[in-house]
Amino acid sequence: MTQQAIFAGGCFWCVEAVFNQIKGVKKATSGYINGTTENPTYKEVCTGETGHAEAVKVEFDESVIRYEKLLEIFFSIHNPTQLNHQGEDIGTQYRSGVYYLSDQQKQLAEQKIAELQPHFEAPIVTEVLPAQIFYSAEEYHQGYLLQNPQNTYCTLVATPKFLKAKVKFEEIWK
Repeated sequence: MTQQAIFAGGCFWCVEAVFNQIKGVKKATSGYINGTTENPTYKEVCTGETGHAEAVKVEFDESVIRYEKLLEIFFSIHNPTQLNHQGEDIGTQYRSGVYYLSDQQKQLAEQKIAELQPHFEAPIVTEVLPAQIFYSAEEYHQGYLLQNPQNTYCTLVATPKFLKAKVKFEEIWK
């Protein structure tokens, strides 16, 4: 049965690329969530004024991969202790968030944060909130990392995260 999960972990290029390589994930889509502007554009979201987070909607087959494993992957590919930024990407649109679609997802996300917190020196600041409307990002953002590996940002930031995830999750990599 196909389920959905929505995560925000900084720039969506890397998060989307990693999830699209995981067995059991049917599709990961870059987009925007939990803001106030209808149908926001990338340019609008980048101002920080729409309130949206850059996020990834993950459609997955629960008989192949469980939500708990998706949480493990998510928390391993970004720094959940950085408030409103990831590395040099600064702004509320780069916040860390789990946007749940059920009470069970909320409970599992809160459990994962409690389990991980002792392993971090700083507090985990990942927001765990009900998902509002998810807007897909513009087409050129979909699959961006794998289509644009020569992009300086991809070379310096996204590709190293992607390759680290490939090694860490080799057994479930497509």
